[in-house]
Amino acid sequence: MGNVSTESAAGRRIDGLLDAGSFVEIGGAVKARATDFGMQEKETPADGVITGYGLIDGNLVYVYSQDASVLNGAVGEMHAKKIVRIYDLAMKMGAPVIGLLDSAGFRLQEASDALEAFGTIYQKQSLASGVIPQITAVFGGCGGGLAVIPGLTDFTFLEASGGKVFVNSPNAIPGNEISKCDTSSPEFQSESTGLIDETGTEEEILAQIRTLICMLPCNNEEDVSYEECTDDLNRPCAQIESGTEDTAIALMDLSDSGIFFETKRHFARDMVTGFIKLNGMTVGAVANRSKVYNDQAEVEAEFDGSLSADGASKAAAFVEFCDAFNIPVLTLTNVSGFAASKYDEMHLAKAAAKLTCAFANATVPKVNVIMDKAFGTPYLAMNSKSVGADMVYAWPQARIGTMDPMMAAKIMYAGEELAVIRERAAEYSGLQESAKSSAGRGYVDTIIEPADTRKYVIGAFEMLFTKREERPLKKHGTV
Repeated sequence: MGNVSTESAAGRRIDGLLDAGSFVEIGGAVKARATDFGMQEKETPADGVITGYGLIDGNLVYVYSQDASVLNGAVGEMHAKKIVRIYDLAMKMGAPVIGLLDSAGFRLQEASDALEAFGTIYQKQSLASGVIPQITAVFGGCGGGLAVIPGLTDFTFLEASGGKVFVNSPNAIPGNEISKCDTSSPEFQSESTGLIDETGTEEEILAQIRTLICMLPCNNEEDVSYEECTDDLNRPCAQIESGTEDTAIALMDLSDSGIFFETKRHFARDMVTGFIKLNGMTVGAVANRSKVYNDQAEVEAEFDGSLSADGASKAAAFVEFCDAFNIPVLTLTNVSGFAASKYDEMHLAKAAAKLTCAFANATVPKVNVIMDKAFGTPYLAMNSKSVGADMVYAWPQARIGTMDPMMAAKIMYAGEELAVIRERAAEYSGLQESAKSSAGRGYVDTIIEPADTRKYVIGAFEMLFTKREERPLKKHGTV
């Protein structure tokens, strides 16, 4: 074992990612076999990609790091074979694969051989999906067919100063050029596409990957993500109500020692997804959000409390990941209805269906805490009892129903005077909308004080630890 050469950026990144002295290189002597277009005269050390295995905080991982100093990191036959070899080993051993990307894409000198090479990588990634965690980080170019690689992984990071991700270059998009909208930029890819989980410097990204690896199971059968909890399991969450709007704050208050790893932080910010720790166990968290506060407690983004198409899609993909790797799921629900915009109208029905299906199909322990509003079909999609939540808690002020009581009264008593409508709305709220009413019907298991949320949620997941649940035998769903 030993450090790789830090003469190249590819080697430096591996050194920065893995525990010191733990990396073992595989295929270091491999070179390109192609001879066309002057390739026999070119030196291709390691064929432009360093591959091997090592440790992150003692956990086995497999890694490949593209070397842009060798033919711009372009992918050819032997380059791809080395990556495929790493996947084969990772699947046998049940360990994550981390790809550090910095490449010009296809190696044009190898033509159809390079094209075939990409296909072999895609196949291995597809077979590994849901079996071992896959993480990519982009430090340079990642365009065209190479952009499919991060699309096939579970988490992707993008270096803020030099990273570029695109299927078509910005100037190739009709009506656009890069000065108008840089569609390859970290800002666009993290805020608009939902592909990128986080951006940052090289050092920040490598540190984030190390943190994430330590929170995830090593594969879909073995879980080494547990750690000792030094936080009080019965600790009151005295400030949790202040996180009703920005539920990232509430999740940090709930989690052991405030640990929270947020995923896709800049995309669909009306929906929070990420990993927390409860009694040392990794739990996936999904939460509606109406405001985003910065470190100075200033509002930097605000939403209307509705379920958007992008928010639903983001949450659905996250729940599917958690279910694949046996990670329990907690939801914090505060949703007033469906988002109303042309974009949402085009995409929301399908996105809400995917979210509903993700929760309904998930067999991991599922706990829901209704914080405030839980109106209409969006509430059903957010891990309600009816679509399979194992335990549902509600705060005393929670309101659960088809819609806002005033709107319901206006529909039911159309044409009546305003005073009558207000009276009926109050009656509707008391009879149909309160947490007590839903608890009386069994839709809510227990009404809890906000400060007691942590101990109730921990208790629920401990009770559900040995949960076993079957689904109808089928090849896969089609939603």
